[in-house]
Amino acid sequence: MRAVQYRTVGSEPEVVEIPTPEPGPGQVRLKVTAAGLCHSDAFVMSLPEGVYQLPLTLGHEGAGVVDALGDGVSGVELGQPVAVYGAWGCGRCHACARGAENYCPHAGGLGIYPPGLGAPGALAEYLIVDDARHLVPLGDLDPVSAVSLTDAGLTPYHAIVSSLGALPAGSTAVVIGVGGLGHVGIQILRAITGATVVALDLSDDKLKLAREVGAHRALHSDESAVAAIRELTGGVGAQAVFDFVGAAPTLEIARQTVAMDGVIQIVGIGGAVLPTGFFSTPMGATVRAPYWGTRSELIEVLDLARSGAIHVEVERFTIEEAPEAYRRMHEGTLRGRAVVVP
Repeated sequence: MRAVQYRTVGSEPEVVEIPTPEPGPGQVRLKVTAAGLCHSDAFVMSLPEGVYQLPLTLGHEGAGVVDALGDGVSGVELGQPVAVYGAWGCGRCHACARGAENYCPHAGGLGIYPPGLGAPGALAEYLIVDDARHLVPLGDLDPVSAVSLTDAGLTPYHAIVSSLGALPAGSTAVVIGVGGLGHVGIQILRAITGATVVALDLSDDKLKLAREVGAHRALHSDESAVAAIRELTGGVGAQAVFDFVGAAPTLEIARQTVAMDGVIQIVGIGGAVLPTGFFSTPMGATVRAPYWGTRSELIEVLDLARSGAIHVEVERFTIEEAPEAYRRMHEGTLRGRAVVVP
């Protein structure tokens, strides 16, 4: 089968031919119908040698139809369209029992890794899923339109749901970075909160997209942003700031714009850190670094998409075009999310 692999540290991903995998006991094989690209892939490809075993088939956003079942598998049917919940855990601890496998404390020690982030990923013609519990029925959702919701929808949803107490009617939410996750985050905020949504980005095209998907205000993420947000909020600041970049300049904007007793959610993996305490962040403000989301939250995200409340802006690529899609992602020229269709 064809697959997109990261094979050599420092090199671009390659399209290669590898054997088609067979499902073992308890496993499910999917014929992949869509796979999303993510900046987390670029983060993986920036790491030094030895962090991940190479070659690694990329792609932690996956959708497909059930193609083959290993011994003992139940609960899914051949031909069923599904999305993949990627944050695989041990399945037995307290976190996993409540569906929060994204916070499983044992996964790393047991050698359990998400597809595309350690285990073979979805950027291939076939994908092995370790357990049927990690499959969510797609129903009538288009896999190409919906696949990115497994991360680009689930991750902002998880961050926003955990901040709902700060976002009643009359509150303000700031979204920094209107990329693959940020433009979905804006829609989720509009769908499930009463907040006024202020979007920040350096790109005029991204700010145009922010307005199109529901931002009340769209401002340049520059030295004027802090004063503008303070003015919009009567000097109070934003009750919640969602930084989908995570770079030093954006974290500084978050620090200076969050209100007292507000919350900063650092979603992006731009590599910066934010000191917090009495002489850094406002009194009562919390700083959180959320990771992915829960299985039940993925079901809720897909339900929001099914209702028409949210969607992902998608650019479609063939599997041979995947390296070019990664280049476009690195350059920041994608509108929304890149999706590869094998």
